[in-house]
Amino acid sequence: MSTTVSSDELLVSRLPIAIWLSLVFAASLILQNFTRPAVIASLIFALVMALHFYIHWMAHRFAQTYPWGYVLIQHMLLGIGALLLPQGYQAILIGFLPVLVAQSLAVFDQKRKIAGVLLVSVALFSALVGVLGQLRDLALLGPLLIMMLVVVIAYALLFFNQVHARVRTQAFLNDLEIAHRKVEELTLANERQRMARDLHDTLAQGVAGLIMQLEAAEAFMMQGNTGRTETIIRQSKEQARRTLADARRAIDNLRTKSAANTDFREAAEAEIERFLQAIGMVVYADIRFVRSPSRMAAEHLLQILSECLTNVAKHAQADKVWVSVSEHGGRLDLEIRDNGSGFNVNQIGKQAGHYGLLGIQERVRLFGGTLHVHSSGDGTRIRVEAPLSEGGTA
Repeated sequence: MSTTVSSDELLVSRLPIAIWLSLVFAASLILQNFTRPAVIASLIFALVMALHFYIHWMAHRFAQTYPWGYVLIQHMLLGIGALLLPQGYQAILIGFLPVLVAQSLAVFDQKRKIAGVLLVSVALFSALVGVLGQLRDLALLGPLLIMMLVVVIAYALLFFNQVHARVRTQAFLNDLEIAHRKVEELTLANERQRMARDLHDTLAQGVAGLIMQLEAAEAFMMQGNTGRTETIIRQSKEQARRTLADARRAIDNLRTKSAANTDFREAAEAEIERFLQAIGMVVYADIRFVRSPSRMAAEHLLQILSECLTNVAKHAQADKVWVSVSEHGGRLDLEIRDNGSGFNVNQIGKQAGHYGLLGIQERVRLFGGTLHVHSSGDGTRIRVEAPLSEGGTA
């Protein structure tokens, strides 16, 4: 067996060993004073054993720093104690020495060192029996010592294995707690990102659309075209209602984390129609697919479509936009293209206040799709590939 010096083992084992040593201490005093009291020797023996107990109680410090010093001092104290109580030395040797050998299992990390402790204990036992007893005592006490060594070492192995298992379990629980905290942190970060996307795709886009409509109404009003102004104001009121409804739906989704059952084709066509009424830009729509995306992918795709159309109206300086939804090779392709001025795709996510395309990237990642963005002076093309649901139909 190979072990390492373990303060956990020594700390946990010191109380049961102290109880055992106390019983052996009492038995030694009883054997010594049963026929003839030896008060002075008993008092000195008590002081020696008190020092022995103290060193044992601090074994997690002494044994780790000076392992052989700990072993030799403890053996020396036991030898002094046996010499002080010649009528009770049998209990001292058979009760204390096996404990020191068992402790060596936790103190030393090599078998030969543990065997060295065993040899020191056997040598001390043989010497004291030779000095304090007779040859027949060695024949009687030897088997008792061997039996105690077997019992105590077996108990120590079982006990230390339990300590090892408990330490490993505690380490596993600590690692699990750390992993749990990391999962909570990641979950919180994902929730913040989702909230940012939902707020951007509802309130931010809705308010941006209202601003564009009101600016158009102001321009027509300055031209004296009251009829067109009234029409745009009515559309603005409808847009405000839709924005409020979208905001409430986003709040509900944050609470329930479930998307509403929505037909993707109808929702996409409705989104394009709203853009057409609000902006008046020429839109060429081509929606042709059989199988629908998953509910989560459909929700994200609708938000991506809304975000792209809003970006065309706000930034592209375009007068035409093409929207196509088609099915290719088990995937759904959503493409939004305009004939505007384009932008630098390397600046995506780097400009403060411009997080629309960054939100699109996050949404595509969430449903396992792919995003392609191409922009030049001739316009911008954004294509999203989404996995189709199994067996779903449009």
